[in-house]
Amino acid sequence: MDINSLIAQYGYAALIIGSLAEGETITLLGGIAAHQGLLKFPLVVLSVALGGMIGDQLLYLLGRRYGGKILQRFSRHQAKIHSAQKMIQRRPYLFVVGTRFMYGFRVIGPLLIGASHLPPKIFLPLNILGALVWALLFTTLGYVGGEVVAPWLHSLDQHIKHGVWLVLVVAIVVTARWWIKRRSKRKTGPTV
Repeated sequence: MDINSLIAQYGYAALIIGSLAEGETITLLGGIAAHQGLLKFPLVVLSVALGGMIGDQLLYLLGRRYGGKILQRFSRHQAKIHSAQKMIQRRPYLFVVGTRFMYGFRVIGPLLIGASHLPPKIFLPLNILGALVWALLFTTLGYVGGEVVAPWLHSLDQHIKHGVWLVLVVAIVVTARWWIKRRSKRKTGPTV
């Protein structure tokens, strides 16, 4: 079984699992696979949106239940946590949708939202909307990036062969240099 058939067979499940917590890289790769024709673009979007939504929903519920205790452990960041919670109270819609796009908030964001006791009836639809927008954006970026990556992937075998030769040449040069230095030290002998 080759890699393409594995991607076609297990790709959607891998996208759901991979996007539960960390999603940008896996989503971009899903877009590239859709560009290659291994996966269907709409199903890639739905898979990563589902994984991202489930992951954030679980973190939100964890935050609702244990958020206070978890956040107390980050004593150095209490000012930032307090600031984020004030932002959640002022603009909950923007924060819930936008937390996916804020660097460093992918995991802590849903915990903060849950700890702020934002009602589930507000969080769930916004979580779904944010997951769909995020999945569509990053899958599209991966799909477009597939235009650049596709020619390189088709010649991957050649790249691997060239890489192996390059590593061998570098290893030979480094070994020869080491051997010559060692040999010259033996000839000169110890210095007094």
